[in-house]
Amino acid sequence: MFVALVVAVSAGLGLGLARSAQAAPTFKVLAFYNGTWDAAHIDFDRDARAWFPQAAAQYGFSWEATTNWGLLNTANLAQYKVVMFLDDAPPAAQRPAFEQYMRNGGAWLGFHVSAWTDNPSSWSWYYNTFLGSGAFQTNTWGPTRVTMRTDNRTHPATQALPATFASSISEWYSWSNDLRQNPDIDILASVDPSSFPVGTDPNQSWYGGYYPLVWSNKRYRMLYANFGHNAMNYSTNTGLSSTFDSPQQNKLLIDGLHWLAGVGTSPTPTPTPTGTAGPISPTAWHTVVNRGSGKCVDARAAGTANGTAVQQYACNSSAAQQYQFAPTSGGYLRVNNRGNSAQVLDVTDRSTADSASIQLWSYSGGNNQQWRAESEGGGYYRLVNRNSGKCLDVPGASTADSVQLVQYTCNGTAAQSFRLVPQA
Repeated sequence: MFVALVVAVSAGLGLGLARSAQAAPTFKVLAFYNGTWDAAHIDFDRDARAWFPQAAAQYGFSWEATTNWGLLNTANLAQYKVVMFLDDAPPAAQRPAFEQYMRNGGAWLGFHVSAWTDNPSSWSWYYNTFLGSGAFQTNTWGPTRVTMRTDNRTHPATQALPATFASSISEWYSWSNDLRQNPDIDILASVDPSSFPVGTDPNQSWYGGYYPLVWSNKRYRMLYANFGHNAMNYSTNTGLSSTFDSPQQNKLLIDGLHWLAGVGTSPTPTPTPTGTAGPISPTAWHTVVNRGSGKCVDARAAGTANGTAVQQYACNSSAAQQYQFAPTSGGYLRVNNRGNSAQVLDVTDRSTADSASIQLWSYSGGNNQQWRAESEGGGYYRLVNRNSGKCLDVPGASTADSVQLVQYTCNGTAAQSFRLVPQA
């Protein structure tokens, strides 16, 4: 099962070890999106554009994303085994090419809002025949997890799943058509009754009933997934969840993609080639060792309170020197200190300036508390702050104990390169 995140530490993936970059992809995927409406959908787009390339690297396919719907044409689609719609359906001019692609044996995976419409007659083939769902009817609010029930455990996308499993957080849609009454529709997963009520707003919650979440159409090679709406702090435009933090849901996506592409179930990932970065577990604790000084990232005096200076110090394997890399969204993560896992690496005062100091602070979802781990090979990473775009840095490339770490414009030096060493 998925047990590790790789390179960008994309949320909930845990895919195993990396494939050779030289290996030819077994199939190609092209994803379309707009990224212009609703911060939660835009955050999902960012999330997907971080997660899917990592999945592709692990499982030997290629994945591209574009906002140019003009590429949804017959000649271009001939290159791709699978097409994705992340956050919308195509403009009218591209619809005939998509219909032809699907009728001729193409494959499609759509998320959440790609099925939303209040006017299914505007493209009846897509909304009524292909998806079968008709019009949007209701939604839940706010975004929540549900327990998914695996309705069909014989389909290649779901045959490896348990009877029930936890979804990622999402807003959920219901539809005007009862998909159970459509003989062409194969419902793969639905809301398990144990989930009710679904939602946090009493006026926008589901209290009972049958709600399909993942389905296929037997006449086409397609999958629709109801999820794809991250929880958001709209006042700060900050994502609070990841669509890819459910290992079982991720398994459904990976196995589903392989079925769509006609290559069977997902293969076992191949071992990491020599000289490439290994995986980063989202649950393990690590010491974080600077390449230049050989010293460890350390909470000064084993402090666990807000404002504790984060420094480098001779490695000693204490809790003050152990960190956990927990996914947030969009390929970013919070870096928890083992002395108090609520305390994370934080750029003081949300600064975007060079030389702003790093401290521990209680995690609140701030962009200044989130980092992207970018592989440099050989097990080394640079850590890039989400708020400033600057790198975790040992000032002046010092090799001395007790030097407080800062953020600084990324420059590729050893002072900004850190090796992650798993601890027991």
